[in-house]
Amino acid sequence: MVEAVIQAAVGLGVIISLIFSELLGASAGGIVVPGYLALYLDKPMQILGTLLVSLLTWGIIRFISQFTLLFGKRRMVLSILVGFILGWATRVLVIKNLTVYTFQMQSIGYIVPGLIANWFERQGFFKTIATMGIAAIVVRLALMVIFGGEV
Repeated sequence: MVEAVIQAAVGLGVIISLIFSELLGASAGGIVVPGYLALYLDKPMQILGTLLVSLLTWGIIRFISQFTLLFGKRRMVLSILVGFILGWATRVLVIKNLTVYTFQMQSIGYIVPGLIANWFERQGFFKTIATMGIAAIVVRLALMVIFGGEV
């Protein structure tokens, strides 16, 4: 059952993300991001942790771009790599400091923060956050309808 929910969340996230991209011209932080966020809407500290890692990744990418040419694939790959490292670091810090809040502040996945950071750079913070939040809620509601509220 859990695997089916995850597969449905990612699939619906891709569909909703494509619909938002085509109709609104705004990306929801990467094509798979709304599905993953929808699975964690009941864990706001983890979503906050993911957003903090994404913001830090975005800041690092902007700093690095002052000294190098970063655009296209380079920026995307570097965003994912920096987000991966920072997401991994949240898990390492969690293991060393086993408190309730730090455990919940770890990022969602390893790739998600980098994807979000890349879209912060491409279309801006507020547009990305708004589209991503709405898309995640739509995916979560669809999952609740499909699986009878057992999400």
